[in-house]
Amino acid sequence: MDVDPRFSLQLVSSLPGHEERAWQVAWNPAKPLLASCSADKTVRLYSYQHTSEDQETLPSFSHINTISTAHTKTVRSLAWAPSGKVFATGSFDSNVGIYEKKQELDDENGLDESEEWECAAMLEGHETECKSVAYSATGTLLASCSRDKTVWIWEVQPDADFECMGVLMEHSQDVKCVAWHPTEEILASASYDDTIKLYVDDPSDDWYCLSTLTGHESTVWSLAWSPDGNYLASASDDLSIRIWKRVDQYEWKFVHQIKGHERSIYSISWNIGKGTSSKSMGWLASTGGDGKINVWEISQSLEKSTQEILCSKLIASISSAHGDSDVNSVQWCPRPGFEDLLATAGDDGSVKVWRVVPTNSS
Repeated sequence: MDVDPRFSLQLVSSLPGHEERAWQVAWNPAKPLLASCSADKTVRLYSYQHTSEDQETLPSFSHINTISTAHTKTVRSLAWAPSGKVFATGSFDSNVGIYEKKQELDDENGLDESEEWECAAMLEGHETECKSVAYSATGTLLASCSRDKTVWIWEVQPDADFECMGVLMEHSQDVKCVAWHPTEEILASASYDDTIKLYVDDPSDDWYCLSTLTGHESTVWSLAWSPDGNYLASASDDLSIRIWKRVDQYEWKFVHQIKGHERSIYSISWNIGKGTSSKSMGWLASTGGDGKINVWEISQSLEKSTQEILCSKLIASISSAHGDSDVNSVQWCPRPGFEDLLATAGDDGSVKVWRVVPTNSS
C-alpha cells in the first residue's frame, strides 16, 4: 500500500442527536446544508458557515431542524435533488419519500432556522426494504433499489408527481446501492449477488441492463463515479475497492484494486479533492465496519510511455472515527471551496465532519 503522510484528517464538528444509528449523510449541492437519516425515522438538517472571511478557518456547524418523516420504519438512505430544494428518502418500510420546503425563501442562499419541510409524495412499489435512492445529474430521474432485488427508475414531474419508467429485475439478490453517472443518464447498481449492473434507456423501448461487472467475491455495498465520469469505483464485503474504466461507450473494464480495510467497506465517495498533481483524478474516501476512514489520491501514470495505469496513494487515515461503532456512510462536500470536507454517519447515532489538512497544519 502506497502511503503519503502529507495529510491528516482533522475533526471539524461532532453532531450527535439521532436516537438510533445514523445510516447516511448527504450534502445539499446548492446550499450550506448537511442532512442525515437514521433508524429513528428522522432526518436531521445542519447548516454551516465560515465564521470569518478567512476561507482557511474551519466552518462551524449547527443543527437547524429535525424532520419527523412519514416513514414507519428506519430511514436507510437520503439524496438531494441537484436543485437542493427537494430530497428523497428510502426506508425499510419499502417506500420512497419526497420532501419539499413548505415555503421558498426570497434569498435562495438564505437559511431560515424555522423553515419546515413536508412530505410532498410517497412512492410505493418496492415489496420490501428500500436501501438506496439517487437523483440523476439533471434531477429529472430518481432511482431506488431494494431488498426485493429490483431497481426502479422514476421520472420527476411537476408538482411532486412521479412516473415509473422502469422496474429492472437484473440482480438475483438484495440491491444495496444505486448511483447515477455525473453527466449522463447511466445508472449503476450494486448487490448482495456480488455484481454491479449498468443501465441505460433505449429510446425506442425501455431501460435495460447494458453491462454486468463481476470480480468482487462478496456483497458490493457502495458505488462512486469519478468526477470526470470515466471511472466507477465499487466497495465490497471482500475488503477491496475495485475501479472500473470506461473503455467504450457501454463497456467498462477492471483496472485497479485498493485494499486498506480490515472489515466490510460500507461506503465510498469520490470528489475532485485538492490534489496538487496535474495527473490527480481526485480523492476517494472509504469507510466501513472497522471504524476507519481512509482517503486515497487517485492518479494516472504512463507505464513505458504507452500504457496508462491507475495509481492510488493513501494520503490520510483515521481509526475509531466513531469510537467503537461501525461507520455507515462517507460523503465529500460537493460545493466549491469545500472540496476538502467530508462527513460520516455511524452506528453511534452521530454525524461527524472532517477536513483533510496538510500534516503540518493539523
